[in-house]
Amino acid sequence: MSLKKIYNNFLVWKAKNVKERQMVLFVSFLIGIFTAFAAYILKSLIHLIQHVLTSPFLTEGANYMYLIYPAIGILIAGLFVKYVVRDDISHGVTKILYAISQRKSFIKLHNVYTSIIASSVTIGFGGSVGAEAPIVLTGSAIGSNLGRFFNIEQKYLMLLIGCGAAGAIAGIFKAPIAGLVFVVEVLMLDLTTFTVLPLLVTSVTAATLSYLTMGTTSMFNYAHTEVFMLGRIPYVILLGIFCGLVSLYFTRAMGWFEDRFRKLTYWQKFGIGATILSILIFLMPPLYGEGYDTINVLINGSRDYSTLLDNSVFFPFKDHRWTIIIFLSGVLLMKVFASSATNGAGGTGGIFAPSLFLGCIAGFIFAFTINHSQLTGFAPLLPEENFALMGMAGVMAGVMHAPLTGTFLIAELTGGYELLLPLMIVSICSFVVIRLFEPHSIYSMRLAKKGELITHQKDKAVLTLMDIEKLIESNFQTIHPDMLLGDLVKVISSSSRNVFPVVDNRNRFLGIVLMDNIRNIIFRPELYNRFKVSRFMTSPPAIIVVGMTMESIMKSFDETKAWNLPVVDEDDVYLGFISKSNILDVYREVLADNFVEE
Repeated sequence: MSLKKIYNNFLVWKAKNVKERQMVLFVSFLIGIFTAFAAYILKSLIHLIQHVLTSPFLTEGANYMYLIYPAIGILIAGLFVKYVVRDDISHGVTKILYAISQRKSFIKLHNVYTSIIASSVTIGFGGSVGAEAPIVLTGSAIGSNLGRFFNIEQKYLMLLIGCGAAGAIAGIFKAPIAGLVFVVEVLMLDLTTFTVLPLLVTSVTAATLSYLTMGTTSMFNYAHTEVFMLGRIPYVILLGIFCGLVSLYFTRAMGWFEDRFRKLTYWQKFGIGATILSILIFLMPPLYGEGYDTINVLINGSRDYSTLLDNSVFFPFKDHRWTIIIFLSGVLLMKVFASSATNGAGGTGGIFAPSLFLGCIAGFIFAFTINHSQLTGFAPLLPEENFALMGMAGVMAGVMHAPLTGTFLIAELTGGYELLLPLMIVSICSFVVIRLFEPHSIYSMRLAKKGELITHQKDKAVLTLMDIEKLIESNFQTIHPDMLLGDLVKVISSSSRNVFPVVDNRNRFLGIVLMDNIRNIIFRPELYNRFKVSRFMTSPPAIIVVGMTMESIMKSFDETKAWNLPVVDEDDVYLGFISKSNILDVYREVLADNFVEE
């Protein structure tokens, strides 16, 4: 018996014997297994490449291979994507957001492995980005393809894509709660009584397997040296505000660089980006790769901060107190340049790790500066490890617009649950600050500008899924402005509509004639040759232009109280009408077909 026949028999058996929701739970369990192993493979490849390349480096001075390795990594990854993958695999989280926003459950199979290959080479050779966004795309691709393999219904496929993302976060960070919260906050997947269970199954499965394959210790060696003192809350709030401003800087600068790189050719991008990245890493080695070694130095309690200047041209000055702050301030400002250059030049990576990296440095600089400037009356002084940890939560919450993700991810990454209260305060303050300037996260702002972003407001979410071109009704009979009343009456007699669009010889929309406006004269034959259509033509209450979002279209209907509005293209060419009743019918269908009920 062929494999295809066995597979078809299985689908028949499944349809008869297994309820859809039971199958969803089983598939979510499989997704957890596969995403955990994908995370393990990615982390292992990155660490292997980094160890092979950097283990021979000298500690006491500059290492000139920093000028070469990042460029080689970006070149290999870029050529792999350009000539082997032949598809855009950057901005992984944004791609998933778009898939969920448009209810497009198909994520290409190659994303299961191509993101792992490209990002491991990019980061292993020094690319200043994170592995988390690529693994999230990998996890979502696993969820999409497993769901389609088991012939899961469309509305549950969206949930399985979210399960893949949750499993990826839980697997790579050993953080099951953060995986679930990430899907709700960042991917904006609706959380209902049913959807929470598959997400939990995947997250717990992935985290458990990660513990088995990568050990049970936390990802970062955090040393909780002091209990949190309530009297430090004002400083925690100030740190949250500072993290919000750092998040704003990172978001705005990243967007600015993306816009500039987008205008360049492939080799121009590579040349400029690789040059910027290599020089920055040569001057500031902590920018090499994910930067997790730097985070460990700042939060592990050893307070041997001078080791951050190892392998750099600043090594001779490592014993000066303020050298480390000046150096880390430069790293803080230059990280966005390094990350933007990495992705802009052709590398593959995300902004998870850069957010954690920046947050840790921001929190450390904040506490260290206050302590050594004698601005606090505390004895002992502000614990720099704790504030570095809180800074990680704050910047992540600000950049991703996800305070809960920032809070729980940092708590799970480090085991720092004792600081849950200050972590939440910093995350909330940072989130509030950046929301004053940026209504959308770094992931969602591209989609929001196009009106393609799904939200937790179900009305807006359903409208986002509706396609304007499928709503256009074209069975309205057009008339011309110089047409006589008698000819118009003939058109009316053969039409079932009471609205008639007026167009010129090039089919450009000029106005409308309403049946109600001419009802009193259409039965007076003596006027048929005296009046022309131009005399009765009026302007519609509003005009819909192709490309408008469904939310703005509904706003036009609400403001004008109209039931039918004409549609034109960018050149004013008439295309048809959209009716409110048709929108409401399609709205109900989309709601029923695409959203999982309680």
